[in-house]
Parts: sequence; C-alpha cells; structure tokens
Amino acid sequence: MRISGPNAFPIANALFCGSSPFHPPERGHSMAVGTVVDPKTNEMVDRCVLLWYRAPQSYTGEDVVELSCHGGAVTLRRVLSLALQSGARMADPGEFTMRAFMNGRMDLSQAEAVCDLIRARTEAAQRIAVSQLDGRLSREIRSIRDELMGVLAAIEASIDFSDEIGELDVAAALNRMRAASELIERLIQSAQYGRIYREGARVVIVGRPNVGKSSLLNVLIGADRAIVTPVAGTTRDLIEESANIGGIPLVAIDTAGLRETSDPVEVIGVRRAEETLKSCSLALFVLDASSGFVEADRYIAERLSDLKAIWIANKIDLVDAERRRDSVSDIASHDPTKGVITVSAVSREGLEELQRAIIQQLAGSAAPDQAVVNNLRHEEALRKSFELLQRSIKTAEEGLPADFISIDVRGALDALGLVTGETATEDLIHRIFQDFCIGK
Repeated sequence: MRISGPNAFPIANALFCGSSPFHPPERGHSMAVGTVVDPKTNEMVDRCVLLWYRAPQSYTGEDVVELSCHGGAVTLRRVLSLALQSGARMADPGEFTMRAFMNGRMDLSQAEAVCDLIRARTEAAQRIAVSQLDGRLSREIRSIRDELMGVLAAIEASIDFSDEIGELDVAAALNRMRAASELIERLIQSAQYGRIYREGARVVIVGRPNVGKSSLLNVLIGADRAIVTPVAGTTRDLIEESANIGGIPLVAIDTAGLRETSDPVEVIGVRRAEETLKSCSLALFVLDASSGFVEADRYIAERLSDLKAIWIANKIDLVDAERRRDSVSDIASHDPTKGVITVSAVSREGLEELQRAIIQQLAGSAAPDQAVVNNLRHEEALRKSFELLQRSIKTAEEGLPADFISIDVRGALDALGLVTGETATEDLIHRIFQDFCIGK
C-alpha cells in the first residue's frame, strides 16, 4: 500500500510500530520491519515491511510511504481502512504517476509509458514501453525542440537587434529546420511499428472452402482451435484466437469459405467474413497449391484488391516440386505485386517465412536503437508539428519576412510540447491519467 503526500509520514507513524523507535530519513530512503496496529485498540493487524522515501527522491517527488503486507484481501482491506481513518484518501486512477509528472519526476510521454508497460501483451511491446519510460523518445523530442528553439532565437534576435547583428541568415535557418523536419518524419514513420506492437492487429484468414484456412489458424496459434475436416464448408462462423507472432499481439480470425452460396447458414458466415475484412489489419489469402488459381479464387481476390494481404499457396505437401513451381507461377500471375508464400499447414513447411511476412506487413522494420512512437496522441502531435514546420520552410524559401517564419516555427514547437507535456492543457493531462488503473 502506497501513501504519498505531506501527511504520509504522520499517517504511517500512527499505524506502524517497529522493533525500535524509527524516524524518517533526512534524505533518500530507509526501511524497517514491524507491525501494523489499530491506533484505537492497539490490536496487531499484520507484520510488514515499511519503506520511507523522503521528497523529492521518491516516485511521486513527495514524501512517500509503502507498506508491504502479507497477501490476502481481508488483511489488506483492514490496513487500507486504518490508513483512511488516519487521514489518507483513496488515490484517483493514475494519480501517483500524475503527481510524478507534475513534480517533474518524468515528462508526459514517460508517464504514459507506465500505462503501456502495465498493459503490454508481449515482450516486444514491453521493451518499447521500457524504452519510452527510460526517456528515449523524450530525448529525441528535446533534441528537435532545441534545434527549433535555436531557429526561433535567431529569428527574434534578427528582428530585435537587426542594427547590431544584421538580417537573419535564412540559409542557416533553413538547414536547421530541414534537419528537424527529417527527425520528426522519422519518428512519424516509426508509429506504424510502435502502435501495432502496443495495440495489436486483426489478421483475417480468407479463401474458398477447403483450402486449409482452419488448419493454418491452428498452426499460427499453436492449438487445435478450429475443426478441420475434408468436408468443404466446415467453418460457418468466425473463429477468433489470440496469437503472438514476432512479439506482435494479434487476433487471428478464421472465416467461412468465401463463395457464392444458397445455403442460408453459409450465407450468414460469408457475409460476416466480408464485414470482418473491412476492419482487418491484414488478410491472409489462402489458396490450394494442388489446384492453383481457380475461378472461385477470383471472387475473393477482387475483394482484397484494396487491402493489405499476403497470398499463401497451402498444401504444398500434396504436390511435387515441378507442380509446386507451376502452381505458384499460376497464382502469382493473377497479382504479381503480392508475391506468394508457400506453406504446408500439415508439415509446417514455410511457416517461418509466413511469420516473417506477417511481421513485415504489419510492422515494417525499425532500428533497435531508434526511438519509437507507439501512441496515437504522440503521432498526431508530431504530424501537426511536421505540417507547421513544412509551412515555415516554404515561407523561408519564398523570402517572406522573418516574423512570418517564426509563427509556424513556434506552432511546431508547441505541437512537440504536447508529446512531453510542456504545452499540454490541464484537461488533456487529466484525460490521459483517467485511463490508468488505481494505484499507478
């Protein structure tokens, strides 16, 4: 149980009895072992470890006490009740981290990383959150802001002290603005990579009946979730299962075979499959390598023309090498831009190549030491900053007055400040922390 604020130490002293008199440290932190007692009855409630953190060297930047009690809902409820009776109150969602931000212990992007760290569903997502919590994105943003602050200072100096320092060196200002613009653009490009690891993806498996869609689902998730039979049309409804491919948290969705049918139940399944395609991140178009591209596949290919998709020739275990080459060539000829991944859901041949293709389609690639944007709010702020910076570059290139350039440079700076919190409004800050869980 964590207590933060100016009354944290008095409240702890009312509840905690150590084996010897214990006093909060003058600075830093300290620890003691003792008991929690009811101040009114002197009844022992639990034995615990007490941690004291003197401001500002604590998570929130305030005086903080943490009681590490034994597990169990009844005991923890009693300790919490005693703390509330002694003057504490329940924390709002995210209030500890919000206080850390308000007291300068972290910036806003680092504070949001705390929430991302808690909600991470894969190790890759967790690593991105830790990187942001460590300040990698913040350092990139500060570097860009410093560059733009230099431009703004040069512009204002040229306006206020033109007699002493002369006119603005437009070429130098343009070089700095272009350099900042390139850095912002690189961060924006990382957003696809970052957000897919943070939020996950919906991957829909489509194809005509009996091409091995359900078998492929089972292989991807590593479990026999979908029923597999030689009978066409076994899957009549959507089957959704969570999977982790290369650290990407995704929902793999098996669908009814897409075809024109008069079966009323199958019609519903086909309609649901087509609706699911509209909101998917990626489609896996499964074809039968033993038959190549047939007319029924054309019906599906037309529905995937505007979607991100991977074409998969399944059942390669049923054909020899020559037939496999001919079949893949036939399939690829109907959409040479896609390429074809050959797999066998039975033998698992080609599975690793398919997984690499899925990762590439969903997340692209990013350098391991590069700051990554994984938050839509950050991405929108960066896009706004980039747009304003491009406008200021155009203004400078057209030879307009320096104060015209400064308007958009200042706007770009303010947009960057939304990421780290320097220009965030109070309403925005409260809205961000409302998404946190209580206790963080």
